[in-house]
Amino acid sequence: MDAQSRGRADGIDPADQWVLNPHTGDYELRLNQSGGDSTGASQASGPRIPNRREPVRGGGGERGDTARNDSGERGDTARDSSGERRGPDPDGHESAPRREVMGQRSRRSANAPRKQEGSGHGEASGRRSRKAPKAPKARRKKALLWTGGTMAFVLVGLSVGGYALYQRFNGNLNTVDIGDAGNKNVADADSPIDILIIGTDKRTGKGNEGYGDKNSEGHADTTILFHVSKDRTNATALSIPRDMITDIPDCTAKQPDGSEKVIPGTQGVRFNTSLGQGGRNPGCTMRTVEEITGIKPDHFMMVDFNAVKELSTAVGGVKVCLAKPVKDPDSHLDLSEGEHRIQGEDALAFVRTRHSFGNESDLDRIKVQQQFMASMLREMQSNDTLTSPTKLYDLADAATKALTVDSGIGSVTKLTSLAQELSTVDTKNITFVTAPVMDNPAELVKATVVLDKAKADPLFAMMREDVSLTEVEAQKKAKKSKQDALLKGPKAAAADVRVDVYNGGKIPGAAQTTVTWLQNNQGVLKSTNKANAPAKIEKTTLEYAPNQADQARALAAMMGLPSSAMKKGTTDAEGLQAMVLTLGNDFKGAGIPIAAPKKVPKDVPLANADKPECAK
Repeated sequence: MDAQSRGRADGIDPADQWVLNPHTGDYELRLNQSGGDSTGASQASGPRIPNRREPVRGGGGERGDTARNDSGERGDTARDSSGERRGPDPDGHESAPRREVMGQRSRRSANAPRKQEGSGHGEASGRRSRKAPKAPKARRKKALLWTGGTMAFVLVGLSVGGYALYQRFNGNLNTVDIGDAGNKNVADADSPIDILIIGTDKRTGKGNEGYGDKNSEGHADTTILFHVSKDRTNATALSIPRDMITDIPDCTAKQPDGSEKVIPGTQGVRFNTSLGQGGRNPGCTMRTVEEITGIKPDHFMMVDFNAVKELSTAVGGVKVCLAKPVKDPDSHLDLSEGEHRIQGEDALAFVRTRHSFGNESDLDRIKVQQQFMASMLREMQSNDTLTSPTKLYDLADAATKALTVDSGIGSVTKLTSLAQELSTVDTKNITFVTAPVMDNPAELVKATVVLDKAKADPLFAMMREDVSLTEVEAQKKAKKSKQDALLKGPKAAAADVRVDVYNGGKIPGAAQTTVTWLQNNQGVLKSTNKANAPAKIEKTTLEYAPNQADQARALAAMMGLPSSAMKKGTTDAEGLQAMVLTLGNDFKGAGIPIAAPKKVPKDVPLANADKPECAK
């Protein structure tokens, strides 16, 4: 459908009215309601979208990015007899005089002298530059939309101008109440953000009959935990295989009548049944991911097959590379070796095929999906997308239609706020990785996988401790913090370390097992089991006095504590006062370091969102 035939009943496409403000870098809604036909197009067919690289001659003979009406005024709004600008109300009718929307020029008297267009920009007086203004670099961040799963982690970060557009996009969103499974706030200050992206195999929409499981209730076919660092400089996209055998915990799902139903957990089942099976909602999948990784997702975004087709089409296609030709009779994917730009049905076939690449496993399909997502991210941040108001509108419309989200981000305003939180992450600092797994040893015919804990535990620890999988320039230049300095210095002998141990984590008896390990394996004889802490805590802490610093450093080295666990007091300890070690949910067992490693295990493959790869 072309730009002229899409949109409101009056034939005007709202996307056509989004223009770039060269002074702010924002896209703004400017509706053409002038009395004259400033564009030369009939009102019935809707306004023509001027190419901003080509100046348009308006009725007043001026040249510029927008046309002028017969009185010489700009054609985005009309003036009444008092000289005030008028514009449409949300229903498309003329409204009372108002200020121009979102960053346009302030209201002024009709008799006030007009500043010459182009003045102050190096142009001759009275003439506007024929060259389109260079878009500010910041525009890339303001228009950032993330896309992933078998579809999208979509954050609408462009300026939504006008009540009608806001209502349209807001009405597109579907929301699910997940209770306390996520975060009620959009994001917490000074904390990482974790978003669970779920692509379901539910067959909805025309043309999707050939994909997924015929009678599926909508399982978690593609799942990505998208972790954004506390400083917002980097992100990790962790794919979780759908056929991984795991335990699914009890979860509570809100019913249509408002009541709550507790859905019993199951042990030793495929991960994808954490959604849909037995009435499980995305909150159940979030709790399952937390059990597996130790990371509690803040929010979820869920999409189905249609999202791949709609979003890939909205950006004008996604570039993919094939190391060999592919002709798959199941997905109907038929592509030659080399580079292609695909969209719609071909894009869906590309991310769904499992018989065309690698050893035809779901793990190889995950690799292809990650390549597709990285390419879509690059496409969304390209100048061809960011300088096209129509593409931006189509993206926002398709994205919000495709999404089901939790109530914590269940509006365009909240999604925009989330986008602003993430706007500083560059694609070169986004790393894709798959949860390390191995063949299920319980099966003769290999159909499922199980977590490879030797590799997975260090990876999950890095994500929990917010360690970047990509070396970020800012991190290389950063000086060691005062907190890191707490681990530096002389250490006391084990026999001189005095500590009381409390259990504030999930493992029963953890305080006693830790004391036993300290005494028998480390020689810390002055350690005491104080049983359960007054409250559960997420992170292990060690509280100590300034004159116990050498003891604290010694205990931290034994237990592998991170600097963030060190809680130094302000007054010295007296007599035989002991330090206080409180084990949190990050404690995995005596002798297992709590601090995350600095590097991923060498045989865990990583992919960078900024580097194109060919599917093999």
